[in-house]
Amino acid sequence: MTDVAQFHNLAHIFISFIGAILLLAIYSNIRKRFRQILEEDESQKRVDSGLLYLSLAMFVWVVSGIWAYVSQRFEFSETITYQVGVNLLSIVNNLFLLLALFYFSYAPKFIYNNTKNVKIIVGIIIAVTSITLLMSSIYGNHNIYHNVRLNAIPDLILSGFLCFLLLLSFYKTFIHRGLKLVAMISVIIMLLIFVSQLPEIFLSLNDEFTTNLIKIIAKTSLISLFLVLATSWVIQLANTPRPNEMRIKFLDWSLIQLSIPSKNINNAQVDFGSKTTQYKNLLKFAIRRAYGTGDLQSMLVSAGGEIKNQTYLTRIIENINEILQLETHQQLERRDLFTFLGEGTYRLRMIPENITIDEGLLHEFVQGIENEEYKSICN
Repeated sequence: MTDVAQFHNLAHIFISFIGAILLLAIYSNIRKRFRQILEEDESQKRVDSGLLYLSLAMFVWVVSGIWAYVSQRFEFSETITYQVGVNLLSIVNNLFLLLALFYFSYAPKFIYNNTKNVKIIVGIIIAVTSITLLMSSIYGNHNIYHNVRLNAIPDLILSGFLCFLLLLSFYKTFIHRGLKLVAMISVIIMLLIFVSQLPEIFLSLNDEFTTNLIKIIAKTSLISLFLVLATSWVIQLANTPRPNEMRIKFLDWSLIQLSIPSKNINNAQVDFGSKTTQYKNLLKFAIRRAYGTGDLQSMLVSAGGEIKNQTYLTRIIENINEILQLETHQQLERRDLFTFLGEGTYRLRMIPENITIDEGLLHEFVQGIENEEYKSICN
C-alpha cells in the first residue's frame, strides 16, 4: 500500500465517521426540539428521517473505507472479491441516499413522499445488484476489457442517476432557503462526486494521487453540504408557525382575518379582491379541515384533482404576502399553511378549532352546484 493510498483511506474513514456522528447528533437534537412540528400529522405516523438516512449513508462510507484499507493491507485489492464488495457497498449507499430523498421537500416530484415510485426505484437498485453479481460471476478475474471494468458499469449508471437527483434536490432546497451561493457550490460538489467514481471503471483515468485527491475533496465537501443542510433545516423549523397558534376567519367573500403571532401577523385582514380563485381554494381547504374527517380533510392537488396544479397553492401564499406587504422575515411559505400528506394530497395546517367561517358565507358556498360535495362534508 502506497503512502498516498494509506493516507486517503484513513482520512476517508475518520472524516466520514465524524461527519456521520455529527449529522446523527443534529438529527437527534432536531427530533427533540421540534417534535410537535415534525409529527403534527398523527394520521400519517410519518417521521422525517432524511438526515438519519444521510448519516447512515456516511456510515456506509466508513465501512467502504475500512474495506479498501484492509484489502490493500492484505493485498487482495485486485481480486474479484474486493470489487464485488465495493459494488455492494456502493449500492447500499445509493439505497440510503434514495431513502433520504424521499423526505426532501424540493426533490423531484416523482420521489418526494411518493412511496410507490420509491419502491420501484428500490426494485431497480436490487436489479442492478443482481446484474453486478451476475457479471462478476461470469467474468471473474477477466472483467476488464480495454481498461474498462465491466461489472462496475451498472453501478456507475445507478450512481450517476442518484447524483443527478441529489444535484437537483440540493440546488432547489438551498435556493428556496435563500442560500444561492451554497446552491451553486452543491452543483459543483455533486459533479465532483460523479467524476471521482469514473477512474474505478475507466482504469486509464486512474492516476493515484489525482484520483484520491478528488475523492477526498468530493466526500469532505459533500459531508459539509449535509451539515449546512441540517443547519438550514433547523432555521426553517424554528421559523415554521405551530399549527395551534394560527387562526383564520372567513368574514365575507374575498375577505379573511389571519393571525400568525410568530410571523407578527395579528388579526390582519386580507382582501383577495378579484383573486376569487385563490380565495375559493383557501375556503375549500378550511371547510375540509374544520368539518371533514379522515381523508375528507385533505384535497388532491394534481391534474386529476379538485385543484389542478400546485401553482394555485403558491399563489394563495404569494397573494397574502403581497396584500399584507410583509417584510422578508415575515413572509409566509407554502409549508406554513399547508401540510403535504403524500401522493399529491394537501391539508390546511391550522387545527379545526382555530378556523371560523361565517355561517351565511358557508351556506351560500355549499349551495353552489359545483360545491355539492361540501354540503355533505358540513352535515
